[in-house]
Amino acid sequence: MRENWNQAYQPPAPFGRRSVGADHLSTIPPKKADKLGCPAAESSPLFSGILPGDYSGISSTARVKKIARGEMLYIAGDSVNQVLLVSAGFVKITQLGDSGNEVIIRLCGPGDVLGAMGLLSTLPHRTTAQAFRECRALVWEASAFRSLVGRYPVLHQNMVNMLGDDLLELEVRFREVATERVGPRVARQLVRLLEQIGRPADNGEMEVCLSREDLAQMTGTTLFTVSRLLSAWEARGMVKPRREAVAICDVQSLR
Repeated sequence: MRENWNQAYQPPAPFGRRSVGADHLSTIPPKKADKLGCPAAESSPLFSGILPGDYSGISSTARVKKIARGEMLYIAGDSVNQVLLVSAGFVKITQLGDSGNEVIIRLCGPGDVLGAMGLLSTLPHRTTAQAFRECRALVWEASAFRSLVGRYPVLHQNMVNMLGDDLLELEVRFREVATERVGPRVARQLVRLLEQIGRPADNGEMEVCLSREDLAQMTGTTLFTVSRLLSAWEARGMVKPRREAVAICDVQSLR
């Protein structure tokens, strides 16, 4: 696989072990990076408390990577060699059960960080990260990012806070699986996804762009159950199921 990084950077080791589709890498001069997809990075919780001048110095040490839909960023068992900050698009974090069924742990969007856990422990990746849509990310080599954390200790605290937020979301979803019926679980997850990845549809409605199978994997149920629920909600005017998307017509009823 050939990778065309900006000439200001040295070519790194291959990014992960597998890729689905072409590996599209940007050639963005550092001074133009913020103009080409990184405003979300600057406002990321990772940089909370970081001065604008320091942010410029930190971000200039990163590579800017464009990631094709479906491309693997890393897989479970890989060593943590890089830290990524999503600046555009979405990445799904998954695990495989003992039976081989895939479960979506969470969706990461603009401002989210991947690989931070590797800086806080010596463990390999326990999950797999795959581009849910075409993405863009800032990428630091793990050793370089450790040096930045040593220089700017607030980065360490920010990473801990972000990991805490991820854990809280997982706790909420686990409680829902353990205590609620499937209908409320799916409805709550749709509302969360609407706030996270919702986008305007052609008719002025908001839609969540994911498949019924993805929604089932996020809510601990089956494709058949999700399809049945969406059909019932469509009859009540709450949603409009589409191919790999769900248009939300009545948010209050879902809540």
